[in-house]
Amino acid sequence: MNAPIDVHPEVQQALAKKAPVVALETTIVTHGMPQPTNLDTAKAVESIVRAQGAIPATIGIIQGRVKIGLENHELEYLADIQNTPVFKTSRRDLGPVLALQRNGGTTCSTTLIFAAMAGIKVFATGGLGGVHRGGEHTLDISADLPELSRCPVGLVSAGVKSILDIGRTLEYLETLGVPVVSYGADEFPAFYSRDSGFKSPWRIDDPRSAARVLHSQAQLGLSNGAIFAVPIPEKYEAVGAELQVAVEQALQEAEANGVNRRGKEATPWLLKRVGEITGGKSLASNVALIKNTARVGSQIAVAYANLVKDAEDQPHIPSFGVSGSSTPNSTIESIPPLVEEKDTTATADLVVVGCTALDVTSKANSTIDAALSSQSTVPGMVQTSLGGVGRNMTEAAYRLLSLPSHTKHDKVVLVSPIGQDVFGRMLVEETTRIGMRSDGLSQMEGQRSAVCNMVVDANGDLISGVADMTIIQAFTGAQAVDAIKYYKPTIVAIDGNLLPEAIESIVKYCYTGNIKIFFEPTSVTKSQRILPAISSIYDQSNRPPISYVSPNLLELSQLYRTASSDPYDLIAHSKWWSAIDSMSLSSEFRMDLEHLARRNTNDNGSSGTLEFITENGVAQMGIHLLPFFQHIVLKCGQRGVLTIFQTTAGAGTSGPWTQESTNLKQRQVVARGKDGCVIVIKHYPAIALAQDEMVNVTGAGDTLVGSLLASLVQNFRTFESPLALDETITRAQKAAIMTLKSSHAVSPLLSNL
Repeated sequence: MNAPIDVHPEVQQALAKKAPVVALETTIVTHGMPQPTNLDTAKAVESIVRAQGAIPATIGIIQGRVKIGLENHELEYLADIQNTPVFKTSRRDLGPVLALQRNGGTTCSTTLIFAAMAGIKVFATGGLGGVHRGGEHTLDISADLPELSRCPVGLVSAGVKSILDIGRTLEYLETLGVPVVSYGADEFPAFYSRDSGFKSPWRIDDPRSAARVLHSQAQLGLSNGAIFAVPIPEKYEAVGAELQVAVEQALQEAEANGVNRRGKEATPWLLKRVGEITGGKSLASNVALIKNTARVGSQIAVAYANLVKDAEDQPHIPSFGVSGSSTPNSTIESIPPLVEEKDTTATADLVVVGCTALDVTSKANSTIDAALSSQSTVPGMVQTSLGGVGRNMTEAAYRLLSLPSHTKHDKVVLVSPIGQDVFGRMLVEETTRIGMRSDGLSQMEGQRSAVCNMVVDANGDLISGVADMTIIQAFTGAQAVDAIKYYKPTIVAIDGNLLPEAIESIVKYCYTGNIKIFFEPTSVTKSQRILPAISSIYDQSNRPPISYVSPNLLELSQLYRTASSDPYDLIAHSKWWSAIDSMSLSSEFRMDLEHLARRNTNDNGSSGTLEFITENGVAQMGIHLLPFFQHIVLKCGQRGVLTIFQTTAGAGTSGPWTQESTNLKQRQVVARGKDGCVIVIKHYPAIALAQDEMVNVTGAGDTLVGSLLASLVQNFRTFESPLALDETITRAQKAAIMTLKSSHAVSPLLSNL
């Protein structure tokens, strides 16, 4: 049967790979919101879905063809409601709309139909239709409800629109056999309000539990879907009561003017009228709840995809019960090694030596935050994820090197200790599931795997936590060097969690072997751990011992202060004076820096100027550290990225930077030293990011560094070319932004960058 259905290639590919996909409706765009809010919201929702690691599949009808996944121009076409005739399309309207080649905005019911046809398991929307008030007499019941009984799709919504009869809607759903599950609350939400006065039959508190509901139904072959009712964010609860008064007024007006008897026209009219009465407050709430359900729906879709994959990876042994004895009180002392055997031919271009950890986050429910200090357990949500600075850097580099033309496993490997315990098993399994190599994970007998257990309140703010990172202190430099010898990399990245003794062994071996070293300071206190290594070889060095370092502003200051003081006193060494003298920095260079400092931090001038470069001594500290670190990539947060580096004499005499000069428009200051070396200070403005787009700050800096490492693997001369450097820093910033928009420590979408 050649149905008039077009599945977007991106959606088609994701479905083929059983990757997470989230269906989105278009009635919100065509009939639910005014221009331009409709288009802005639709695009924002798609971005939120992507940020959570899923693929958005916005469904609509254009000129008689069903589109499962819309191109930008198609979405803009449907959103132009002033010029594009679009029909609100439910199941009953499908035949005529397709036959007459009309445009259609899909309602919940038709979106459910096409999502089920395509095999999409999760659909995120604003509010569900239901039994209209007075429906016991008029039989006015939304087509959304029966569709849920025959489409095996999880519908994530902010409950039922408050213009409806919520009690009778829940009763009718029970009759249809559709599970009603509230997400993170006991009460069923009422669109604009978190409370409806009706308790849900079921409650879950995390995406994986929701995914298990859908997975269990699929295992049984059930044809019905499920409703996951997500309350509107708490910040919009206060206005909910005011909106409900407006709802009641609009309902009375609809009854008086007969709109309530005009079928599918009633709901759009009522929502529009509520917006008019409230002066637009309802629209802001509407947008907020749609974005919220998109975020939660995407997380459920990701969890469902993982469940399906885990089930496929397990041996299929039919079992309907458990026989034999069990020993629940027994203790497992050790778990057999899981690390894959090393391939004697395997090498890696990049070796990252650092920490890999399991992050455990415990989030209390909003109603019981106060009980967290009562020496008692409380209801909430517990989630696990992979973490650790070294691991995050490795994953980011791995994903950015995972191109069709590359063999993923030959490019990057993480060398890190793990324990022979349950957490170690999880770390190996999750690393392998991502597709990364796990042969660099070294199991250490008698050691506990690194675990960070954080307790946060309902808003995600840290209350307390315990970090068990003792295993990284037991990891010796000899073990790290053995791994580096084995993998034969061209670049080694070190995170500051390693002990100074281990870092020193690695630096000595790499410096002697002409292997480039990239140091990520990790924190202010750990940033100075690189200095003993520099001090141990500086007398014999003929070049900066460390090729690359990526501090933030505080870490740069700490590095400078510690290098200037006992016991290192590196910034008084005769070789340091000689290196600084060879730069031949003149008053003209200092004047150029002053002019650079007057420029705005970004092009629109919203974040102040670059005065911190000179007033806080940032440029001076950076230049004074160049004899030890050839390239400094300074992470300045909302102020962007500042690079401070010098070319070697050999590269400088003929390299592209010799053709460059100070260019304030390009935010760069260039000076020429003796023997042809070039000193460069160049600023890159931060990429704009709206506050509501930021999901998680953990891992953004690690992702930026991982992106830099990937670029260096692809082109080790990256810093020698102005154009290559621009592309590298821009990609690194984009990668960090993608992680900021993601709930993961490293965004899974980096492979698309």
